[in-house]
Amino acid sequence: MTAAAEGLVRRCGDRALLVETADPAGLAAALRVLALADVVEIVPAATTVLLRHGAAADVAALSRALTTTEPLPSTAGAGEAVIDVVYDGDDLHDVADLVGLSPEAVVALHQAPAYEVAFCGFAPGFAYLRGLDPRLVVPRLAAPRIRVPAGSVAVADVWSAVYPRESPGGWRLLGRTDAMLWDSGRAEPALLAPGTRVRFREVPR
Repeated sequence: MTAAAEGLVRRCGDRALLVETADPAGLAAALRVLALADVVEIVPAATTVLLRHGAAADVAALSRALTTTEPLPSTAGAGEAVIDVVYDGDDLHDVADLVGLSPEAVVALHQAPAYEVAFCGFAPGFAYLRGLDPRLVVPRLAAPRIRVPAGSVAVADVWSAVYPRESPGGWRLLGRTDAMLWDSGRAEPALLAPGTRVRFREVPR
């Protein structure tokens, strides 16, 4: 994001506003606290926040809120999650070769950080986790898999994630977990909401 783009508000159709920001999760958290009138949904992404509103909303006031509200710490009020992982993913050894480390070192580096959910997307319950050790930054697969099993723990570029359900995907698979990332029967279906702190913990096969 360029400095000029920071704070720029754009209309998205007739019922939404999009703002560029350096702290999407923190801004979204602060906007939710304000309980702005006629706001339907606030959605943080990698570098933006989308605010959906109703037909009667004061769009000028919402635009001002988007540009003047100070972000909260993105973890304010958020929970914590520990995800148990069996590190036997199909790409573990390939990732080790790419970064010049042993598979054991890759596992140690992957489970060492305290991650934070930056935003959710791609599929219900799919959380983009920031905090990946720079030594584990690797590109996506050149040819995505047609089928990635639910619970696959993966990395791509600067992110780590867990596939909440079976789907196509091009991330590199390090392991698997039994954690239920998305359950529509829960009061909060997504296990990992923006701002949630996440740790991975190795468990035996």
